[in-house]
Amino acid sequence: MARKHSKTRFDLAKAIGWVKGTVVFLFLISGVINLLALTGSFYMLQVYDRALTSHSVETLIGLSALAIGLYLIQGLLDISRSQILVRIGAKADQKLTPLAHRVAIDMPRFGYSPAEAMDRGRDVDVLRQFISGPGPTALLDLPWMPVYFIFVYLLSPWLAALVAGGALVLTMLTLATELIMRKYGQKAQTATVARATLLDSNVHNAEVLRAMGFRGRLIDRFETANREHLSLQMRATDLSGTLSGVSRVLRMILQSAVLGLGAFLAISGDISAGSIIACSVVAGRALAPIDLAIGQWKNLVMARRSYRRLGETLASIDEAAPLVDLPPPQTSLKVEKMTVTAPGSGLVLLSEVSFELQRGQSVGIIGPSGSGKSSLARALVGVWPLIRGSVRLDEADVRQWDADALGQHIGYLPQDVQLMSGSVAENISRFDPKAEGRDIINAARMAGVHELILRLPEGYETQLGPKGASLSAGQRQRIALARAIYGRPFLVVLDEPNSNLDAEGEAALAGAMLELKEAGSIVVVIAHRPMAIGTVDTIGVMQGGRMVAYGPRDDVLAKFVKPQSPRLVTRPAVAPAATA
Repeated sequence: MARKHSKTRFDLAKAIGWVKGTVVFLFLISGVINLLALTGSFYMLQVYDRALTSHSVETLIGLSALAIGLYLIQGLLDISRSQILVRIGAKADQKLTPLAHRVAIDMPRFGYSPAEAMDRGRDVDVLRQFISGPGPTALLDLPWMPVYFIFVYLLSPWLAALVAGGALVLTMLTLATELIMRKYGQKAQTATVARATLLDSNVHNAEVLRAMGFRGRLIDRFETANREHLSLQMRATDLSGTLSGVSRVLRMILQSAVLGLGAFLAISGDISAGSIIACSVVAGRALAPIDLAIGQWKNLVMARRSYRRLGETLASIDEAAPLVDLPPPQTSLKVEKMTVTAPGSGLVLLSEVSFELQRGQSVGIIGPSGSGKSSLARALVGVWPLIRGSVRLDEADVRQWDADALGQHIGYLPQDVQLMSGSVAENISRFDPKAEGRDIINAARMAGVHELILRLPEGYETQLGPKGASLSAGQRQRIALARAIYGRPFLVVLDEPNSNLDAEGEAALAGAMLELKEAGSIVVVIAHRPMAIGTVDTIGVMQGGRMVAYGPRDDVLAKFVKPQSPRLVTRPAVAPAATA
């Protein structure tokens, strides 16, 4: 199948279009439920005006039996409506959560904080909880309010006018609730994200805060953000609760006013005594959806905001025709005029970087801090998108690949090593459910970590805590190296792979790089320490976001690196103009 030249954005409304038919069905069920809700009024009307006046026990029994049957039908329909809404929420969650999670994982690549990404990931939960709650029930019942007005009008136009006036007042109260909650809702959400961002930062830097004694200052900072968050939340909740309380009081006053006016009309001979009770019951039932809607308006505002943000979030997903399955790369890597900017700030990190490697070759990228080395690594593996230029494997731009399919041919060891919650074997195999044990062990042996893993409490089945916190930095780096070279991928990018390694680990790293080259892999290594580039064929020197030199290792080192230096410190040839 050929690829489409144009992409279409993910349309949330279209994706959940299946729900429209169900909503129409629920609307019709709600109509039946609201008609059956008149059962109590009809029952009271008939009991007072027929059974009591005729003193007929048979009539009372017949009316009671009919009322009980109608109540049971109403109850069954109400339960069915509630269960359908729960299943709609669950089905929407099942369809949208994986997509939202996919985008949330990518958000930090584009400058968003982890807290913002997690907040976007919770939008589906907010939407599902609202759909499964009482809010949609109130919205489905609101359009059927005229049924009650018509019933009251048939009994007394005066009472109908009173009920309609009360409904108008409550509707205006609902609009006021909407305006107030819209004002505070966004502020409260912003404060929530700010608090979560501080919490995430403090937790991730717990060791530094404790060791250097400024934990208390960061707690104070978090407390300030938390106070702002609580203030806005309390203000919004107080206003919502106040308006909801006012709504209930007005509804009770209105029901009493209906009784009072009904009594006056009954004394005047305009209506019967049964009509008084019937109108009071109907008035309460007619205004209940408005009262419930006001009480649920905060949740409605949150669900509406989550729906809008979810649409914006998922719109970043490109829906394109399936890509052609390209054969595994096995010949070359070409970087052509690569230009990259920092996510969020737009600062140029790499400018016009070009180089080429063939099968079995390796390159060491050196340069001062802030020269763009790590940015180059992220761009090569697709973590950061290119503004201009291209990265080609066997002449094919990497954008012609499906991301997950391309990832099978790439190994990446980032500078900041993070392992996943799971077993050591799962981490090395990249959580491949079909992974073979021998492939996992081969990768561990290449990384020189096999014996270390065997000494863990449960060997390869040892469960790692969050981010591999149960291991030392060196152990994490060596297991992450095994993950990067698992399956001997064609392109292996290593960013400071020996920053936490001892002499034994560095020797294992050098052996792994030689073995990868012999197997036909292309290895790109970012280095500050000479041991990491002892086996490379070529050297690229980065300064100011540009590659200022590229060539055979010994030639470049002789020209750009200070002799007898324990670290690779390039001579200041070009002043840096960008930061990595």
